[in-house]
Amino acid sequence: MKLTTLFAKVLLAGALLYCNAGFAQTTGPQNERNEKVVKAFFTAFEKKNWDSLQQIFADGFTFSSPVDDHISIKKFKERCWPNAYKIKRFDVDKVVVNGDDVVIITNGWTTTGKLFRNCDHFKLKAGKITSDECFFGPGVNYPNNSAK
Repeated sequence: MKLTTLFAKVLLAGALLYCNAGFAQTTGPQNERNEKVVKAFFTAFEKKNWDSLQQIFADGFTFSSPVDDHISIKKFKERCWPNAYKIKRFDVDKVVVNGDDVVIITNGWTTTGKLFRNCDHFKLKAGKITSDECFFGPGVNYPNNSAK
């Protein structure tokens, strides 16, 4: 998937969810559950706990980013999971939950003290993550990003 296409999708999803947030149920069991599941995704990276992460993935989970196009759980573990050992923590900047769609902006900190910023659009079904479209862009200090 082209970087511009992925960025446009994430930006559009975020804008739509943000605009709809006033009309969407802002609290309630489904929104609270889905926000908790998405935050558990980041906690699993902080704690380096693959088992916890795998439990919140739905069958058929896919991950997309500027360098990945709908990769499977297996490829996600191979390509992305090694980053967990370079991540110290995530701070949530913004989160918008609209039913089974969650857009979250995080500030991440590497073990060497570098900041990176992500925007993720998660889709969930029955309390499990079916997809994560992540935008981290060029020039950020994402742990395995070659841009400096």
